[in-house]
Amino acid sequence: MLIYTSNITSRVLYIGETLFHGDVTFTDSRENFLAFDGVKINYSAERLCEEALWIVPHGLLNEKNIQAQLLDCFDWDGLKVFFATSGDIPFDIFAASFYLLSRYEEYLPHEVDEYGRYGHTNSIAYKEGFLHLPLVNLWMKVFEAGLHKKFPLDQFKIQNSKFKIVPTYDVDIAFSYLHQPLLKNVFGFYRDLLRGKFDEVAERANVYSGRKRDPFDVFDWLDDLHKQYGLSPIYFFLLAEKRKGVDKNIDPHSKGMQDLMKHHSELYTTGIHPSWQSGDSDEVLKTEMKILSINTQKKVDRSRQHYLRMQIPTTYRRLIELGIKDEYSMAYGTVNGFRASYALPFKWYDVENETVRDLTVHSFCYMDSTAVFQLRETEEEALKELQRYFDIVKVIDGEMIILMHNDFLTEQPEWVGWRKMYERFLERNFG
Repeated sequence: MLIYTSNITSRVLYIGETLFHGDVTFTDSRENFLAFDGVKINYSAERLCEEALWIVPHGLLNEKNIQAQLLDCFDWDGLKVFFATSGDIPFDIFAASFYLLSRYEEYLPHEVDEYGRYGHTNSIAYKEGFLHLPLVNLWMKVFEAGLHKKFPLDQFKIQNSKFKIVPTYDVDIAFSYLHQPLLKNVFGFYRDLLRGKFDEVAERANVYSGRKRDPFDVFDWLDDLHKQYGLSPIYFFLLAEKRKGVDKNIDPHSKGMQDLMKHHSELYTTGIHPSWQSGDSDEVLKTEMKILSINTQKKVDRSRQHYLRMQIPTTYRRLIELGIKDEYSMAYGTVNGFRASYALPFKWYDVENETVRDLTVHSFCYMDSTAVFQLRETEEEALKELQRYFDIVKVIDGEMIILMHNDFLTEQPEWVGWRKMYERFLERNFG
């Protein structure tokens, strides 16, 4: 594929190579473009020939600054679009895709939520009602159909990806009772006793006597599910050395945690789950990464922020400096959906520095804690939502990443329904 543009900028190169997965060449030579015998796109203000598909630029990809953009949405083939122009399609699909994937709007002044994160209500995806869709992928399916009408080549395909699902797990609290601080367990025992929670008292006693498995220890059960359905999960470990605030993990130096890290690194891909405290200290994050590296005997190059504590571009930059290559925090902690409107891995574009960075962004679309605490869904409602995401990502041959927590998949009365929901989802789609 050849794309002509009179101004080959870093933004143009980035979005072209992202959307067409590198299988594209750019030229600013009219002569070479007109002489080319193949699939070609004219990305300029002037129609150069009838053979090429013509897209009129909006202007965003020629800019070198960050400023508020006019985002008037309208429909195109049943999908929301913006950056209206003329040409063979009614909008600048390249500029609109760049706006969404680069998270351009997150560089602009915005409101934050109670945890200081970019609020999903700021986003155009939420305001225009397409947060639940991998909109850029859907645009590209329609765009590909248009190209096929102009260039009916049997083997021509824009996206050569295959659908896959990647279960990921944040291990915030690996064990409910085992390996917890002694004082915490003693306090918890008497608290439950005084409150008449005799089931919890008995559960705690049975765990400590060895008659029952710790309720949060669902890892063997998950191993069986992954083996049964041929899944390749990723586990992210919270390894704060100091218990503070929302960092309530097990002591990372305890034998239980060390064994857990080692076991999972032998079977699966693992990554660091940077603590909330590490967001204020590079040294804390370095220590946590070192703990994971020592126990897995592997380089730590994958991460997902605890509580999705992330600010673009600062969080990504510091992760890159510490050696992270793949990042899995691209989602909201307050609502499920597609934060970047995209369901495939993509390189991060640093808009302030106008450069593509060596960091691959992986978006997830569903998190169990969001369904439970933010959306307050029932197990049935959550299953329907999860299935909707599965179906839409499968249609566009994307990568569906879901985020689950081990302590939400227990056999305790308040969680057993969610455990069964997850089993039903996997059995329905892979059984």
